[in-house]
Amino acid sequence: MFRKEAESLGKVKHRNLTVLRGYYAGPPNLRLLVYDYMPNCNLATLLQEASHQDGHVLNWPMHHLIALGIARGLAFLHSSSMVHGDIKLQNVLFDADFEAHLSEFGLGKLVVATPTEPSTSTSVGTLGYISPEAALTGETKRESDAYSFGILLLELLTGKRPLMFTQDEDIVKWVKRQLQRGQISELLEPGLLELDPESSEWEEFLLGIKVGLLCTAPDPLDRPTMADIVFMLEGCRVGPDIASSADPTCQPSPA
Repeated sequence: MFRKEAESLGKVKHRNLTVLRGYYAGPPNLRLLVYDYMPNCNLATLLQEASHQDGHVLNWPMHHLIALGIARGLAFLHSSSMVHGDIKLQNVLFDADFEAHLSEFGLGKLVVATPTEPSTSTSVGTLGYISPEAALTGETKRESDAYSFGILLLELLTGKRPLMFTQDEDIVKWVKRQLQRGQISELLEPGLLELDPESSEWEEFLLGIKVGLLCTAPDPLDRPTMADIVFMLEGCRVGPDIASSADPTCQPSPA
């Protein structure tokens, strides 16, 4: 069962997903998975370092590319009839070129396939990122992944951690309150403080915030699909390396 699941997972390949290169299954119930080495750590570490090192920050184009890469990887998973189930900063890894790779997907079945390990098939993700319906049912679906991505996107753009709020407030409510008060500058992650309110990048940032709020709609049926999210994020920025599928003169970016 482990070999079958590992071989199936090894066929899932996308530029924004970590690729399973090999596996080992031997006595006594030893299971190893082999992935490409990602030298630039994960998104949680990257944001932490960016907030503490003078002069080293993530500018808006980098924020956008990270968000778009994660969305593309997750959209590909969904198109392959897979659900991630644990979207969070720690599961976004970076290669030598700082391109984002979504990791830790498809491992639920591998754990279940290992008889000596406790089953985690009912796991619904990490506290702070879990959708309301997944918390109630113990089941993750594509809509749950979209919710978790929305939380991650708001965290990426604002620099606020989901668990830093009180019991009566969360990052979604906080973002909505700042928007209602017109305190847009309060939303900016430290690396984005230099954004010009009159610039197109400011508008792109606001669109990113709105995408995050759409993803975290209370009703799962009101959330956009990951394919729709990629479409919206591609429209945030049009440049030589990112063609917007919203522009009829441009070819859609490959999945």
